[in-house]
Amino acid sequence: MRIAVPKETVAGERRVALVPETCKKLIKVGAEITIEAGAGLASYFSDEEYSSAGATIVSDLTALLAEADFILKVQPPVTNPATGKNEAVQYKTGAILLTTLYPTRNLEAVQRLASRDITSFAADCFPRTTRAQSMDVLSSMANIGGYKGVLIAANELAKYFPMFMTAAGTVFAAKVFVIGAGVAGLQAIATAKRLGATVEATDTRPVVKEQVESVGGKFVGVKTGEAAQDERGYAKELSKDFYEKQAALIGDCCAASDVVITTALIGGVKAPKLITEEMVKRMKPGSVLVDLAAEGGGNCTLSEPGRAIEKFGVKICAPLNLPSEMPLHASTLYSRNLAAFVLAFWKDNAFVLDLNDDIQKASVVTHGGQVVHEPTRDAIGNQGAKG
Repeated sequence: MRIAVPKETVAGERRVALVPETCKKLIKVGAEITIEAGAGLASYFSDEEYSSAGATIVSDLTALLAEADFILKVQPPVTNPATGKNEAVQYKTGAILLTTLYPTRNLEAVQRLASRDITSFAADCFPRTTRAQSMDVLSSMANIGGYKGVLIAANELAKYFPMFMTAAGTVFAAKVFVIGAGVAGLQAIATAKRLGATVEATDTRPVVKEQVESVGGKFVGVKTGEAAQDERGYAKELSKDFYEKQAALIGDCCAASDVVITTALIGGVKAPKLITEEMVKRMKPGSVLVDLAAEGGGNCTLSEPGRAIEKFGVKICAPLNLPSEMPLHASTLYSRNLAAFVLAFWKDNAFVLDLNDDIQKASVVTHGGQVVHEPTRDAIGNQGAKG
């Protein structure tokens, strides 16, 4: 089976879906790996390293995709600015695609894949189970986001993070407030703590209290009798009464903090609006808010995804695609995640489709010319109804 890795064409994307280290593992079990020339350069992996690992370097993208049985990518297929063609049009009919697809956000790409009879798997839809743990792309990338988010805050803040005792007197540690204690939030807490800040964190799920404390944070939250997470471990929507109490807590914590970092997503996709303009007005002049949920629309009503702005003396940063800012390690971890999925279903020198398997069933988006992922199918239906 021929596995192909094209160069990413989305603006600002520096990751590559497969690194030389992982090529060796796949070649060892019988895969034939083809890499588009220069695909790894932005991640600091040369064509020579891929060749040494046993991969074949192909300069002609059309030929690379037309002959591929299985395609590995970082981003959904988009129109290549160099060719004017959407990558999906170039895929061989019946090929398999594995990428971070976020299918409910990328309906046009999904429909194009279905029309080409591509079996597509969304790496962002892998179930959060013990068996799929080594495939958990979201956690790998969220870890990087949490880490980089704190570094952005430290760089923008008009004061030190740690406490310092100097000849000119003592400066006290910065106060950091983290909203959301998933993987990104926990990494943000741990990183801020390592930099010497005092850290508090909140989450709708009381079960994460011990995790927050284990990485050096203090948990603050609203008591609720409601089930706060779904069967996948993601936060779920709660009652109006809960959100009113939570808003009061968040407003007070933001006002008392030097740095606020938001990471909250519902179902791992949708960003609830948790910080209002009034809350930002209450924050200290010179404080910083880093909205790590910007790709899901942002947790702050004032956030402008992809931009850093200043409102009411508060710097509001809403970065996009932070893993791409650390491409070497991001690519390495992402590549290991994808390889774990491929190898889990590899038999007799080929990837075996088994859509009844819990991992494949949860992550398959298109198959047999149809959109089979139910939430995406519903989103397409809703889009049609509005049109």
